[in-house]
Amino acid sequence: MSAPILEMVDIEKHFGSVIALAGVSVSVNAGECHCLLGDNGAGKSTFIKTLSGVHQPTHGEIRVDGQKVNFSSARAAIDAGIATVYQDLAMIPLMSVSRNFWMGREPQKKMGFLKWMDFDHANAVTLEEMAKMGINLREADQAVGTLSGGERQTVAIARAVYFGARVLILDEPTSALGVRQTANVLSTINRVRNNGIGVVFITHNVRHAMAVGDRFTVLNRGKTLGTAVRGEVTVEELQDLMAGGQEMVELEGSLGGTV
Repeated sequence: MSAPILEMVDIEKHFGSVIALAGVSVSVNAGECHCLLGDNGAGKSTFIKTLSGVHQPTHGEIRVDGQKVNFSSARAAIDAGIATVYQDLAMIPLMSVSRNFWMGREPQKKMGFLKWMDFDHANAVTLEEMAKMGINLREADQAVGTLSGGERQTVAIARAVYFGARVLILDEPTSALGVRQTANVLSTINRVRNNGIGVVFITHNVRHAMAVGDRFTVLNRGKTLGTAVRGEVTVEELQDLMAGGQEMVELEGSLGGTV
């Protein structure tokens, strides 16, 4: 296998006396879906913000193509091909799908000193890129708020891919979706991976991770507890690592004595 596109090596992040990340090591290869699993409070949010350039690590290294990098901002991470799709999606519901897709990067027409958005080009590209992700829109200028949650996730993913993402970080993309919408998003992740883009799928849902993941890393209390390859670990084993297997055994024992 070729060298990873992205690596986090022994990353620590301190906020004063609070240690949010305490030695996190994760890598992602081209065309791979690497699932980062963790319960609430495991450190997933800090992990995302550190990897995407919002926070700078206190210790450790981030490497792109084997070279150490220092992301001074979220824009620096994006310029390096590291794109993040957050849970809130940063979309304006009353604006069109096309305007949300191109937000801040609108194609323009010019005449002398006059400039305006090239709506025909923008709409055509939006429809084409969404179709590549398996979503056939009626029209590109429909309000993004008319789409389902899964379709809005796909808009955000398609936007990141179109603008050059090499690694796509997905923050709990299926957490608020129904069964059908979840299946659509998981299919989109599969399409992205098949195009050679590395995916970091951050979730607390083990079954969703197992549906598309190639490797699985568990984050617990700011530490990574090791990485398993698909086929070498079960759903139950991953859940035990996330929740703390011994704690669950003790709880079951105490409940069993009172039932």
